[in-house]
Amino acid sequence: MEVFFQTLVAGVLKGGLYALIGLGMALIMGVMGIINLAHGQLMMVAMYITFVLFHYLGVDPYRALPISMVSLFLLGIFIQKFLLNPLMKVESILPENQVLMTVGIGIVLTETARFIFSSNFRSVMTSYSTAVFFVGGISFSVALCFAFLCAILLTAGMFWFLLKTDLGRCIRAVAQDNEAARLMGVNAERIKVLTMGIGAMLVAAAGTMLMPVYYLFPDIGGPFTRKAFVITILGGLGSTVGAIFGGLTLGLVEAFGATYIGMDYEDMLGLIIFILVLLFLPGGFKRLTKV
Repeated sequence: MEVFFQTLVAGVLKGGLYALIGLGMALIMGVMGIINLAHGQLMMVAMYITFVLFHYLGVDPYRALPISMVSLFLLGIFIQKFLLNPLMKVESILPENQVLMTVGIGIVLTETARFIFSSNFRSVMTSYSTAVFFVGGISFSVALCFAFLCAILLTAGMFWFLLKTDLGRCIRAVAQDNEAARLMGVNAERIKVLTMGIGAMLVAAAGTMLMPVYYLFPDIGGPFTRKAFVITILGGLGSTVGAIFGGLTLGLVEAFGATYIGMDYEDMLGLIIFILVLLFLPGGFKRLTKV
């Protein structure tokens, strides 16, 4: 039973960060109706910002959190305003042009990181990177616990913002019915720009909090884009509440798969769950939630 509870703890802690990653993609999907296939690459940029601040300036990763979040917020705004919004105004036989653009953006970000930092693996080693504490014989990673608490605070703050502020209500209105929101005077184009920035900011927070316990290289964005996509499908396209359940589900599946089947099958099990949800619960957890 000790192994079971240890695996459960690891899955929940990992799932909390996954939920934050998925929340950003779900928000973008809900407002703009597209899957951002550069989502993981945006996280990779935030991780490199954290690495540079730590390696060259001695800034602790968690102290670098506001810097990486603001930097990616601005990058997300730039991408939406100057690269994605213009495509929305162009008549094309390929309505997926925005999605294809995000693929191109992801490639550019990856190769830029490779040019600057090479393909070498990087890491950030702090005094708490490998520190643990025990509760009833179950070990808890200090870094992951702190990251999990930060993820909870950021998620709660995001829901407060969406539910209690005028701007948040505008974002929800555009996500629910773009045309009706426009008729009510909402500047949908501005909302989409801000939403892309917020989504990038959320995934930046997850990337920064992963740095003390994870490795970094230019191609790391691809696997995390895939994870974010799986989480979004599990939660239901565009569902922010569903993204939380999707992230926790993926974290638990990976943790239990790695413990009871093998580390080599960790990613495969997540994709199997993804396929099963498409077959038997096409709406994902969105069918069970309302936000």
